[in-house]
Amino acid sequence: MAMKPFPRLVRWIFTTLITLMVFMSLYRLLFFFHYRGEDRPFSGTAFLLGIRYDARFVSILGLFVLLLSIFNPLHPFKNPSSQKIWIAFITIVFLMMMIFYGADFYHYDYLRQRLNAAALNFLADANISANMMWQTYPLVKITIGFLIAMVLFYKWQLLVIRKINTREFHAEKKILRGVIYCSTVLLLSAFSFGRLGQYPLRWSDAFDFTDDFKANTALNPFQSFFSSMKFRNVRYDVSKVKQDYRLMANYLGVNNSDSSTLNYVRYISKNDSMKSTPNIVLVICESFSAYKSSMFGNKLNPTPYFNELCKNGVFYERCFTPSFGTARGVWATITGIPDVESPKTSSRNPLAVDQHTIINDFEGYEKFYFLGGSTTWANIRGLLKNNINGLNIYEQDNFNSAKVDVWGISDKNLFLESNKILAKQEKPFFAIIQTADNHRPYTIPAEDLNEFKKLEFSNDSLKKYGFDDNGQFNAFRYADFNFSKFIEAAKKENYFKNTVFVFVGDHGLRGDAGKMFPQSFTKQGILAEHVPLLFYAPKLLTPHRVTNVCSQLDILPTLASFSGIQYTNSSFGRNLFDSNDHKERFAFINDPDLSTIGLVSNKYYYRKNLVTQKVEFVSVIDDIPVAENTQTDSVKTEMNKLTNAFHETAKYLLLNNKKRYK
Repeated sequence: MAMKPFPRLVRWIFTTLITLMVFMSLYRLLFFFHYRGEDRPFSGTAFLLGIRYDARFVSILGLFVLLLSIFNPLHPFKNPSSQKIWIAFITIVFLMMMIFYGADFYHYDYLRQRLNAAALNFLADANISANMMWQTYPLVKITIGFLIAMVLFYKWQLLVIRKINTREFHAEKKILRGVIYCSTVLLLSAFSFGRLGQYPLRWSDAFDFTDDFKANTALNPFQSFFSSMKFRNVRYDVSKVKQDYRLMANYLGVNNSDSSTLNYVRYISKNDSMKSTPNIVLVICESFSAYKSSMFGNKLNPTPYFNELCKNGVFYERCFTPSFGTARGVWATITGIPDVESPKTSSRNPLAVDQHTIINDFEGYEKFYFLGGSTTWANIRGLLKNNINGLNIYEQDNFNSAKVDVWGISDKNLFLESNKILAKQEKPFFAIIQTADNHRPYTIPAEDLNEFKKLEFSNDSLKKYGFDDNGQFNAFRYADFNFSKFIEAAKKENYFKNTVFVFVGDHGLRGDAGKMFPQSFTKQGILAEHVPLLFYAPKLLTPHRVTNVCSQLDILPTLASFSGIQYTNSSFGRNLFDSNDHKERFAFINDPDLSTIGLVSNKYYYRKNLVTQKVEFVSVIDDIPVAENTQTDSVKTEMNKLTNAFHETAKYLLLNNKKRYK
């Protein structure tokens, strides 16, 4: 009734836009209350910023409809055919909105990130992604719900049109009509811009909250998806790489530094003091997030067996992966280079497929890669086969065990069958085992349910200790069960006493660590990269727990040095066991989805947004704000320089770390 004095076209457009805004606001409420952590209060500022993002989208849509409808053949109230076309168009837009929002809801459920252009990576493995979604989410019910909602929206549009047709605009003055139309265009244009100022409202403005969850609450999937589309390809600036070369070469310990040739190579001589040639078993553990495990005091105690292993091995409690995502984690582990490709992963980049890896320096070793599914996923097969000489790949079709879900055979059977193969080896071996069960759809095979007993906790208890639901919690426990099956089986084999078992997470998981960790782990999102790292070899290593920061990138240099082999290191990793290396260590973190880069030290986390240049400098040891003084300013400045050096050098090495031939 309030809009009765306005022309029918304006009334219809605003009624439609308000309807869409209500839908988007209801979704934001659902998102907040579904994903918020324990005791997190409602954020009015995040909700209001979200309304501004929503208004941008609907205003652009309104402008599109209004400007085209100025022409009489396209005017919905002057041409009945156009009216049907516009109703159909708006209904399709609503359907697309539901699809985007549905994808966003489950994308966040899966990755703790709003829908962004990186989701296009899943299209490269469409069959696997579709199967995972089918086995994890109620797609049939969702589809039916979308269709019902679409029909209801279509009927609502018909009702709105019918009501507006009975309330014609009575003013005959063309001048008044023109003023109303011009005012509408100006109003929608202003909302499309999003703010009063030189620059429009951008997705990165949400991160002014310095709280990732508040930022994610404010965003909508259109803003996050389309804004991230333009940050798609990694490019390096050789002048910046050379500018940062001295700093990076000094940090890495390059003896023959040369900024003109950009030499990062370190030749490590053979250690003749080694009395034996140890076997290596490197287990890359799916979603092995530190705060969800028992080693850090999680009261639900999901990984008691692994906790005991850590007490009997060399356990690094502050290990970080360079980025989030399985493909990025595998890449970093094997190449020693952070995957800063965006939004695609480096394993999918044909220009980056040729990479030097220290694994090839394990001469005389048999080399294995075990995966319960298929290595065609994310083109990991290309990374492996193209760069690791003589590699034996065992995947789903090579095992006797039956497939249990989209990820192939169960991790328990993957471990047990891998153990049988390794037990038959007469030469030393380097084996990588990549797990998958601690991942949606969180399958626990029926064959294990007699021995592995599921536990149930209240939602409050689960949220308090970092778990979304009992399915995720039991999947984490099942991973621990599988570790126990593997190690206990390996202990019965001759190879065990001369083998170093390494366990590392491919990545962590975003979430809410509550009081288990300083607030920076949750607010700045480094839970997504914080993972356990364990070197377990009871006959070869003296157990101890290490509190210094380290990186996934350090694993191969450490194993090569410990094994006493001669090797060439041309990437970022450093030997963690080197007692003579007293340089401070840092862990580089790159988040392509948020366009941020950062560095973790033993005390601080420095993070910079590449779009806005906004900087955060927070403590990783307590919740006390970092004091601004000469000392901390100096540390911040140095971490800024090294962060930029890591980033520029990583972009360069992704395309310039070719295989080396002897």
